[in-house]
Amino acid sequence: QVQLVESGGGSVQAGGSLRLSCAVVGYTWNTYCMGWFRQVPGKELEAVAAIDSDGTRSHSPSVKGRFTISLDKSGTILYLQMNNLKPEDTAMYYCAAGGGTTIDVRDPFCKTAMTARGKGTLVTISS
Repeated sequence: QVQLVESGGGSVQAGGSLRLSCAVVGYTWNTYCMGWFRQVPGKELEAVAAIDSDGTRSHSPSVKGRFTISLDKSGTILYLQMNNLKPEDTAMYYCAAGGGTTIDVRDPFCKTAMTARGKGTLVTISS
């Protein structure tokens, strides 16, 4: 069973930086996609960034140039480096993963493939 545990959330002022981490354990996929999503109460889950086993990455337009997704060499720690944070980045951030797929133009964040998700880490940005 795949398990994901996020860490690194917190409260910072606008313009600051945070790095989120996600420990991914228990998977045996050779092909996979992992990503970060966020949600504000009352709003839909929003895809933030994704990375696949080929090293292909995608970032949503709202974070492109400010956030960077990466995966360590062992493939067990997923990161999201967040720079120049804005109050609108305030949300619960979740990491997710799914096997047997890679990033595709029809599903750049592998939304349909994610089968496991962590419990989330809260990011609060003050103005």
